[in-house]
Amino acid sequence: MKTSKKGIDLIKSFEGLELKAYRDAVGVLTIGYGHTKGVKEGDTITTAKAEELLTEDLKKFEDRVNYWSTKKYNFNQNEFDALVSFTYNLGVGNLDKLVKNGKRNRGAIADTIPAYN
Repeated sequence: MKTSKKGIDLIKSFEGLELKAYRDAVGVLTIGYGHTKGVKEGDTITTAKAEELLTEDLKKFEDRVNYWSTKKYNFNQNEFDALVSFTYNLGVGNLDKLVKNGKRNRGAIADTIPAYN
């Protein structure tokens, strides 16, 4: 499964678009829609490059959500999009903890997500 346009738009709304490198709330250099890998002080990009980086970044998170979907949960598109967004912001390790605690119950996953806010 891939992130839908609606899911991508959700991630973009949370991340915002920054075309010049900046330090996020925890001091990590960030650019585009929350991209962090290889960002250096003073870097600038175009909107097209930000879109490209987002697409590349999403692959890793989609792969991990797909892993759990096929292994245990069979997520629908909305659930998949929400979990990719969650993982994009909080990382694969937190996704793994979240879904392991779900004990094959998608409702338990949804109930646990607010604890990460």
